[in-house]
Amino acid sequence: MFLSTAGTKKLEDPRNSWHSEWWPAKVIMWLFYLGIPFLVPSGFIEFYGRIAHFGAGVFLVIQLISVISFITWLNDCCRSEKNAERCRIHVSVISIASYVASIIGIVLMYIWYAPKPTCKLNILFITLTLALLQVTTFVSVHPKVNAGLLAPGLMGTYIVFLCWCAIRSEPNTEICNRKAEAATNADWLTIVSFVVAILVIAAATFSTGIDSKCLQFKKSEAESEDDVPYGYGFFHFVFAMGAMYFGMLFVGWNTHKTMKKWTIDVGWASTWVRVGNEWLAALIYIWMLVAPLVWKRRRVEAS
Repeated sequence: MFLSTAGTKKLEDPRNSWHSEWWPAKVIMWLFYLGIPFLVPSGFIEFYGRIAHFGAGVFLVIQLISVISFITWLNDCCRSEKNAERCRIHVSVISIASYVASIIGIVLMYIWYAPKPTCKLNILFITLTLALLQVTTFVSVHPKVNAGLLAPGLMGTYIVFLCWCAIRSEPNTEICNRKAEAATNADWLTIVSFVVAILVIAAATFSTGIDSKCLQFKKSEAESEDDVPYGYGFFHFVFAMGAMYFGMLFVGWNTHKTMKKWTIDVGWASTWVRVGNEWLAALIYIWMLVAPLVWKRRRVEAS
């Protein structure tokens, strides 16, 4: 679908119908491709697993950029001259709520996942998350940046969430992960969490797929009525990478590991991927704040 829809610009393009219609043909193709993995040699699946590691990483980066772009867009929209006065109270409430939620999340993670001083790794993860929250806030409110408190507040909540996901991915055999051990005693709750996790990831994949503008480095030309609403090729590319990400979740980012029943994204490989995802999110956000100042200084020096 990516190869056949990439570069579609106008609604009258026949590929527009191929993207949004032709469902009988797509269902037949889907059933055909669903059966192929059972017929090809296992070596091909291993080869795809190696590619999926890279593709899943690409998906995480695209998703990060999409989320951060939305946060910065919302912040700029609320701080614009048109909406600044009208959104002042809303911005204050959301900012305070975000910081309170972040602090509560960090405190709960200390209680749940670092109950003893011997839980050094979890203490490190949580403490670094607290430090990243402070750094992002400091950079955002710096006079030269002056990005306000809304964006770092929302970004802090997102970073705390990523840290929580990382620690939740630790094997439940660890003494420091009591919540994961307790979750195994409630089969119905584990199944519900499993299904919800899949639905959330699918929704995130869809929303990221239609956000092709998040990776544009320059402003595009004005859109006309006959232009496609979003990049079809990018949409299918994100879903292809998202499919690889799904595969990595089901095997805990380790193609040679057997996962327990009704578990998703559990294992030390998953934990470190999540932690790296959190650190990368903070770095990308800080760079998006600092980059305009860096480019401006370089232009001044060059002139």
